[in-house]
Amino acid sequence: MIKSDLRKKQPPLKSIGEIKLQQPKKHTLDNGVPVYLIDAGTQELSRVELVFDAGSFYQPQPLQAYFTNKCLREGTESFNSKSIAETFDYYGAHLKVNIDKDRANISLYSLNKHLDKLLPVLYEVAIKPSFPDDEVQVIVKKQRQEYLVNMEKVSFIAGRKFSNLIFGEKHPYGKIAKMGDYQNIEKKILKQYFEERYRDTEFTIIVSGKMPDNILKKLNQYFGKHHINRKTEAAQTTSIEPARQLSHFIEKKGTLQSAIRLGKPMFNKLHPDYLKFKVLNTILGGYFGSRLMTNIREDKGYTYGIGSGIASLKHGGMFYIASEIGTEVTQKALDEIFIEIEKLRSSLVPEEELKLVKNYMAGNFLRSADGPFALAELFKGVHTFNLSMGYYSEYLKTIKNITTEEIRDLAVNYLQPESIIRLVVGKDGTMG
Repeated sequence: MIKSDLRKKQPPLKSIGEIKLQQPKKHTLDNGVPVYLIDAGTQELSRVELVFDAGSFYQPQPLQAYFTNKCLREGTESFNSKSIAETFDYYGAHLKVNIDKDRANISLYSLNKHLDKLLPVLYEVAIKPSFPDDEVQVIVKKQRQEYLVNMEKVSFIAGRKFSNLIFGEKHPYGKIAKMGDYQNIEKKILKQYFEERYRDTEFTIIVSGKMPDNILKKLNQYFGKHHINRKTEAAQTTSIEPARQLSHFIEKKGTLQSAIRLGKPMFNKLHPDYLKFKVLNTILGGYFGSRLMTNIREDKGYTYGIGSGIASLKHGGMFYIASEIGTEVTQKALDEIFIEIEKLRSSLVPEEELKLVKNYMAGNFLRSADGPFALAELFKGVHTFNLSMGYYSEYLKTIKNITTEEIRDLAVNYLQPESIIRLVVGKDGTMG
């Protein structure tokens, strides 16, 4: 029986020592396409992922990248959308497409014994999509309706506008799609973007899980014979020009909550202060016990949740604070946010608080590295920046060694109130 006094004692915190993550093994197909193998896991299951430089950063017109990626599964030269769906369903497999600002992905999840049947379909989806007009228009109509619904939500409005304020209207990261842009989506422009960013350009294959037999031979059979250009031509990079005005307000009548966004342009993973800043961010608003959560949620009751983060993009970065706040306390919440920022700039973080955050961050990282697919996600996170998996050893080392003085100096250097853009979407009169 467990003694009652032991139940009242918190288990001792233990620091995490150095870890070495598996570095994917690189191979090259006959046509030069790089393949990275992450051989891990015990189940006869694997993920084959194709990664293209085809995110929204590269699109000539709004929504072109999104709908090109979204419609890849809607038909190919040999399969219609129904047969594609039925094939993956029959074999208990899953085909997923995904896109962000920098990359577009096509992922196949399958039992290893079925790969011979599914790789030909994956090849057709990735290299020979047909973008049938009727299927494209069904998806466009659905997404247009979803857009109208989302435009009634203050959080959606704030998220769209905030990127625009941070990066500028001319920067690819800052451009906003409008209702009229949906009308311009048709087969012709999707096919054009596909040819420029998928079919005729170099891409990367990442295989994770328990390695299927002869996987390289199988990949080479389908993806190693396809002619590609050696280098993907990057879109012209526009300089980041954040809004000069700091405070911005968008009225949304009848809402019970205000969406608030605060932040500024920031560096990405290549900057020497990035890893240290992640520790500062965690203290401020990066976990449930953060200072913003403790003050604005727990003490003041202004919101159900508030958080901060740093987004690392290939061509830039962004620091942000986000929450939905009761309309009657919007200005008070903004004031409290800047009070917490000023505390970090003027006072040292107590050692006990820093120790707690360090253990949280290290433990959270270990959870994020659990399993072959998780390792593949970590690899993608550094491969974009031409970094190795050794980056994460440096991350843990930074967490372990950072001092309270360094955290204060980071706050002084990067969290100047006069550099932080503020956006509120809500009822008129919510800001003082």
